[in-house]
Amino acid sequence: MKKYVYSFGGGTADGDGKMKDILGGKGAGLAEMSRAGVPVPPGFTVSTEVCNLYFQNGNQVPAEVEAQVGPALAKLQRQMGQKLGDPKNPLLLSVRSGAKFSMPGMMNTILNLGLNDQTVEALIARSRNPRFAYDCYRRFIQMFGEVALGIDMEHFDHVFDSRKAKAKIKLDTDLTAADLQAIIADYQKIVRKDTGRDFPQDCREQLTLARDAVFRSWNTPKAVYYRKMEKIPDDLGTAANIQAMVFGNMGETSGTGVGFTRDPATGEKTFYGEYLLNAQGEDVVAGIRTPEPISHLETQMPEVYGQLKEITTNLEKHYRDMQDFEFTIQEGKLFMLQTRNGKRTGPAAVRVAVEMCEEGLVSKKEAVLRVEPQQLDQLLHPVFDRASLAQLQKLATGISASPGAAVGRAVFTADQAVKGAAHGPVILIRKETTPDDIHGMDVARGILTAVGGKSSHAAVVARGMGRPCVVGASALEIDDRKGQCVVSPDGHKIAVKEGDWLSFDGATGEVWLGQAKTNEPDPKSRVFATFMSWADEFRGPFGVRANADIPRDAKAARAFGAEGIGLCRTEHMFFAEDRIPFMQEMILARDEKTRRKSLLKLLPMQRSDFAGLFKAMDGYPVVIRTLDPPLHEFLPKREELMVDIAKLPHAGSADKKEMSKKYRRPVGQLRKALPELLKRVEELHEFNPMLGHRGCRLGITYPEITEMQARAIFEAAVQVARRGVKVIPEVMIPLIGSVKELENQKQIVVRVAEEVLAKAGLKSLKYLVGTMIEIPRAALTADEVAKEAEFFSFGTNDLTQTTMGLSRDDYTHFSKDYENRKIFKDDPFAVLDQEGVGKLVEYAVKLGRATRPDLEVGICGEHGGEPSSVMFCYRAGMDYVSCSPYRVPIARLAAAQAAISGDASESMRTK
Repeated sequence: MKKYVYSFGGGTADGDGKMKDILGGKGAGLAEMSRAGVPVPPGFTVSTEVCNLYFQNGNQVPAEVEAQVGPALAKLQRQMGQKLGDPKNPLLLSVRSGAKFSMPGMMNTILNLGLNDQTVEALIARSRNPRFAYDCYRRFIQMFGEVALGIDMEHFDHVFDSRKAKAKIKLDTDLTAADLQAIIADYQKIVRKDTGRDFPQDCREQLTLARDAVFRSWNTPKAVYYRKMEKIPDDLGTAANIQAMVFGNMGETSGTGVGFTRDPATGEKTFYGEYLLNAQGEDVVAGIRTPEPISHLETQMPEVYGQLKEITTNLEKHYRDMQDFEFTIQEGKLFMLQTRNGKRTGPAAVRVAVEMCEEGLVSKKEAVLRVEPQQLDQLLHPVFDRASLAQLQKLATGISASPGAAVGRAVFTADQAVKGAAHGPVILIRKETTPDDIHGMDVARGILTAVGGKSSHAAVVARGMGRPCVVGASALEIDDRKGQCVVSPDGHKIAVKEGDWLSFDGATGEVWLGQAKTNEPDPKSRVFATFMSWADEFRGPFGVRANADIPRDAKAARAFGAEGIGLCRTEHMFFAEDRIPFMQEMILARDEKTRRKSLLKLLPMQRSDFAGLFKAMDGYPVVIRTLDPPLHEFLPKREELMVDIAKLPHAGSADKKEMSKKYRRPVGQLRKALPELLKRVEELHEFNPMLGHRGCRLGITYPEITEMQARAIFEAAVQVARRGVKVIPEVMIPLIGSVKELENQKQIVVRVAEEVLAKAGLKSLKYLVGTMIEIPRAALTADEVAKEAEFFSFGTNDLTQTTMGLSRDDYTHFSKDYENRKIFKDDPFAVLDQEGVGKLVEYAVKLGRATRPDLEVGICGEHGGEPSSVMFCYRAGMDYVSCSPYRVPIARLAAAQAAISGDASESMRTK
């Protein structure tokens, strides 16, 4: 018979730490700790496979699984000397979820299962503590009611808060046994009203309902959203861990806490965590009370603290990774409830990897695989300009939970965050976050809460996302119904309303009113530089270039380790204020002579830009794409022109010599100029510009444009080369579908290049002429194209559009429908469609190299900085990827992981 249920505890276990696929992360950790002799309350794990069987079987656990649960429960009862539902000596249980990959707060937990109106009296007799027993019972009804019976938590919260208000107390722990009895009675009324039945008194029924509710929590909207965000497969399922209860709420000699063997925000090697006395585990992570730093435990319970530190240190050495652990102290005795490899921020991931390697715990190769490429994003973005903060009103200081500078407009609900983020950056402010806020947390630039500690839901989830986060900013009085918070930093009240700008520093916990300025990050820190040097060792010859159009971007790219420019979009240079008039003049020209006259004015500007790029990339290749967009993009919109023409008769007394800021010409000329512009705009109108007169097609119709750009490129190359800088120009012709188009444009480029280089006496200067593969026909005829092209660069943005018949701009209107129905696994414009577009890419590489074995092949679309797409490019045999400057380190790491393991997608995830 296939095994579905695995026991653990008492120094033995049916499973071990390597069985995360079957036992989930929590179950595997409990099994491994049990085998190692760590004090773990005994229990059993119902495997992740049962979760999938539950859904396949119409939301019912199959009989063959039930047949294994009974013996496992009987074994647990023998180990504990107690029995579930026994009115004299009851066994109480916790039921927890636990998937292969950590999903903090996304799935359900139920504590104190096994209590009913009879067994609570037995617990009173056993503990001699009525308040403790009633507190456990009210917690159980509340958790079970929400999780297993589907009752809105607000109903229970209202009863609880009303009782506290009536008793005139602030802390939960100040409620008396009588108060708790009254709360229990009211809770049972809620259950009866909402479900039409009494609260279940059969403890075995409680266990079945709780276990099944844990399985159902795998498919709640928040869990599905989190998996999508973290790219966790939907078919993994969660295990259900049933474990004997230990109690942290038995008084001041009991407590509960969570911790990490290193700081998950910074990676510093320090014992890090929080705890609460006289509390249960949910109190710490829910932020109901502000917990104490774990260092205080050394003073309050020195023996327990020493034991905890010793156990967790050994666990880190055993797993060779930073551990995230949970513990409970019951009347002075320590129990470990969980250990797993801890979630961490990007900065912490890099530091932990480097320092563990330097400590001899892991190899360089393992260190490189330990960091998810996307995590590097957190190290590569701006930090606060401290001088600008001096101009802002400081509101509060909370607890630093996840580092980073966050600037955005205040919002007070998750739904507001989603709505507001469509128009600009937002800061999500909550009294405390719950798992239901996940969609708002995902889009927010930062998360700010009034209560909670470093282990609260907000802190844990924000660190996993890489979002800056400050928690426990208790000075904030938040009213999400009014959409504001009130704070009194210097004695007078300040109301922060929805839409107000806020800035906060996740590293210091400081919060300011206003919009702070930021500075660029330093990519040369010792730890980061060391880590990236290791990644480059394994990456080998596979190159990473940057998309850069101006020298400033090129310099930033070099600072981040770019080995050249893979895409310079020359059209971006024409949009500058001092150039657009000349560009428009060229477009308005009705003959070649007039066009050349305008192009001659643009030539020195382009030459200067290219010279700056060559200088910044000393010794590295620079791929320059000739003009790509249709000409109408450089002209005002038709509707704007019509409005402005209609206003002309009303210009009245305006000075005719005064310059129009919008059109960069004297106002007196507009009566004639604007109608001419409108006429040209209408002439250039296209029904489908994306497939219209653009790219190489412009160069074929107006060869003088290609000629001017080629001249600017090679004159710049000569200019810079004469200063002793090594220049490697690569000229890229866009949007070809036929080798004839490339042949036409290449002849112009080569003719101009030879002329300029011969005149300068630099005939030895090497250059390449190639093409952008972004039309399916070019990919399908790549063997022919390669007869002319010396390099291919896949423009996967347009190649995705033309292959899938999908407009990138219009897809956003129905993308959510496709995502919700799982039509597409990922957004094809964010993650390369390897099954479709990818096959076309592989085919083109194969055909091209068959014709020209030394063909240089790269990618320059947005996919060049997306980790799984980079890995595909490596496997496809490309020479390089090109991406935005700030994604260069991400691509370097993704390529290194691809080189190490072929497909490192599993290793990328922090297990």
